[in-house]
Amino acid sequence: MSGCSVVADRWLVCSNRVMSNIVPNRRSKGAGALADRRLDTHRGVRFATLVLAAIGLVAPPATDAATTLAGVKTRDSVRCGVSEGILGFSQRDASGRWSGLDVDFCRALSAAVLGDPDKATLVPLRAAERFPALRLGRIDVLLRNTTWTLSREAGLGVLFAGVLLYDGQGFMVAADSPIESAAQLGTSTVCVEKGTLHGPQLDDWARRRRIGLTQLVLDSAPDAAAAFFDGRCGVLSSDVSTLAAVRATAPHERAFRILTEQVSKQPLGPAVRTGDDNWFTLVRWVLFALIAADEAELTRANVAQLRSSADPVAQRMLNADRELGRLLDIEPEWSLRAVLSVGNYSEIFERNLGRGSPLQLEPGVNRPWNRGGILFAPSLQ
Repeated sequence: MSGCSVVADRWLVCSNRVMSNIVPNRRSKGAGALADRRLDTHRGVRFATLVLAAIGLVAPPATDAATTLAGVKTRDSVRCGVSEGILGFSQRDASGRWSGLDVDFCRALSAAVLGDPDKATLVPLRAAERFPALRLGRIDVLLRNTTWTLSREAGLGVLFAGVLLYDGQGFMVAADSPIESAAQLGTSTVCVEKGTLHGPQLDDWARRRRIGLTQLVLDSAPDAAAAFFDGRCGVLSSDVSTLAAVRATAPHERAFRILTEQVSKQPLGPAVRTGDDNWFTLVRWVLFALIAADEAELTRANVAQLRSSADPVAQRMLNADRELGRLLDIEPEWSLRAVLSVGNYSEIFERNLGRGSPLQLEPGVNRPWNRGGILFAPSLQ
């Protein structure tokens, strides 16, 4: 399979020649062209599934996946796939210390399972590497700004444990650009990262509006940002949170604007391999515990008071904590350890993406349901 690569997380592209990364968007020429495109898409999905099965990138046997928790305990480490460096999500400082939203979730998971947030091992991955790394067992959980979609769950043998961040694909331009809205993009060249949904979603968006965009597809998020800064494209398209991270790390003499329009909704969340229901449940409920603590206004500072609280909600959380710990063979107070390690959901958001961060993003819908957002956890009973 030399000369083959996984593209957009599900397409396997094989070639014996070097192909240009410049992908022009061609205008649709009627219903016939649209039907041909849909047929090609269906054929491509079937072909990709067959080839991925042949080279071992689809789901391994359930018995392999079902040892995840045992492997984590034996290794004494939770391995999380993260980005190579996106401010606010996963980035290393000069001393090698990781920080970010994805990093904090991995630390919370490690605290819950192993009793120590510092037993989280961060594995930096390019977008095109992330699903093969999960399927082949190089990581135990995939984070890395990964969008939950049906094709990924049905075609790649992974399960999403929930939504860690509600985001959307948007556009960024220079502050002095004449472009004020996405409708004015015209024949602009737009930089996108290979191995993500951004290229296909942008292509669909442009075709519906009959906009003749040209995509410049780069190997990684840093490469896409560098091409944008160098003027190789006039527009950068990615998740709005990623655009905010790029803007925060731009050269000091440069200023940029994120347009208000968004191409799509992007629910980002942790993914695990199929075939291991216990591990899936554990990862899911660690996320729910962070959200439930936020709903109940339990913070890193006061969550330890649960042990002596007479509040019925607090007692239900403790009881659920003990019961799930018994069922999944982890120590009691797993949810308390998770919140003590990184704080509740809003604390994590504010520190990494919100007012306490260089990104300065508003949480918007990423608030608990009882404070105007759409985040909620099922009852911890």
